[in-house]
Amino acid sequence: MTTQAGPLYELTFSVDPASFNEFDTWLNALAEQASHKQGIVDSRVFEVRGDAEDHRTWVCQFQCLDENASSELQDSFFTDATVSVSEEFGDAVSVASRVLREDTPHDLPDALSPNCLNCGGRQKGQYCAICGQRAHSRLISLWELVSDAFGDLLELDSRLWRTLTPLLLRPGHLTRDYLQGRRVRYMPPFRTYLVLSLAFFVVAFFDPRDDLGLLFEPEPEATVEEIAEKEARAEAAKQEILAELAAEGIIAGDGIPPERAEEVEERIAEAVEANGGGIKLQIGDDSDSCDVSSDDLAEMPEWFKRRFTPERVSTVCERVTADGGKSFFDLLLDNIPVALIVLLPLMALVLKVLYPLSRRYFVEHLLFVVHYHAFFFLILILQILFSRLANLIRLPEAIAVLAMVAASLYIPVYLFIAMRRVYGQGRILTFVKYFGLVIAYNVGTALTMFGAVLFALVAV
Repeated sequence: MTTQAGPLYELTFSVDPASFNEFDTWLNALAEQASHKQGIVDSRVFEVRGDAEDHRTWVCQFQCLDENASSELQDSFFTDATVSVSEEFGDAVSVASRVLREDTPHDLPDALSPNCLNCGGRQKGQYCAICGQRAHSRLISLWELVSDAFGDLLELDSRLWRTLTPLLLRPGHLTRDYLQGRRVRYMPPFRTYLVLSLAFFVVAFFDPRDDLGLLFEPEPEATVEEIAEKEARAEAAKQEILAELAAEGIIAGDGIPPERAEEVEERIAEAVEANGGGIKLQIGDDSDSCDVSSDDLAEMPEWFKRRFTPERVSTVCERVTADGGKSFFDLLLDNIPVALIVLLPLMALVLKVLYPLSRRYFVEHLLFVVHYHAFFFLILILQILFSRLANLIRLPEAIAVLAMVAASLYIPVYLFIAMRRVYGQGRILTFVKYFGLVIAYNVGTALTMFGAVLFALVAV
């Protein structure tokens, strides 16, 4: 492979001792400008040792991308620097310049190439200074593929773990760091959100014993006699409760009063569960529960009645109840992630309205919302895992409840602190805007969840 570096532009400064400090400040500013200049891929500053006491010498080398970049920079940036140092320091600083070029291209194998195989930039050290790719050959090992796939999960010093800690314990820190340009150490915001949202749905709705039944010893199925015995015990418990309710005057000849219906159902359900071991008995006759008439839909909005006719509502009801609501629930779960993604720009828009004088772009508000939602998923994951662990080790209920309540209270406190840290306003003003955001968030959540339910009903 033939490679050739771009031209190296060199500026040599000879400085009078009286101007050392001022020139050092000027030189640092020049180096900062060069780091942001298009066409300059690298820059280095050297101080020449062993000079005479009456002056000091600095050499600045700027690696240009190619000949075109070098010519453009000579006509603009480098010329401006030479003029600037003359105007600033006069005779106290003398400057000389020259351009260094490779005379002959070098034929090197890929493994020894001084240029990055990805972007072609000049390599120094283990990584490319332009794109960040590791400086190695095209040959890769099986271990490299595995480590690239699971590196963020298996490496304790990976960006994933460096992201999760401040995300959980330092409200607003990730957002502020990202806006200030400190980004490489963390996972990208949307990737963090997607990883944690996926992890939440896996943790929340994946039961190893149900979904990986082959890995667990199946529970013995109840025999017909055992089921009949449980049903008999449950029916006896139900009749006993009904007799007690009748004795208390709650149940009269004309049935259960509507205001006491919920109480009656709860007492019957508790008695049946205690004696039937999971057997569920029908308390009332609901054979006609899916029969819907026009009068039942009279108070619904016109758009709803146009889409959901009585026949359509009856059909949906029959489909939902046919499998105990499983199909509807599965469709609803499939739509919730989409609803949450729709919620992100809506909340960013609310923040844009709440902070009209912050001079922040919409995408900056969106970044704040993404980080907060990622934190929300993370805290929910920890709550679910803690709940399952508490059940497994039989942790005292009081301790488990206290921990869950503390985690739930941490969520609104986190949001308040994050708003103060990112937007930098006082407690009272932040408190007012916090409540505005919470109200808008609840309304937005209700609307998006309603949309998810409506879509599931249409699609079921």
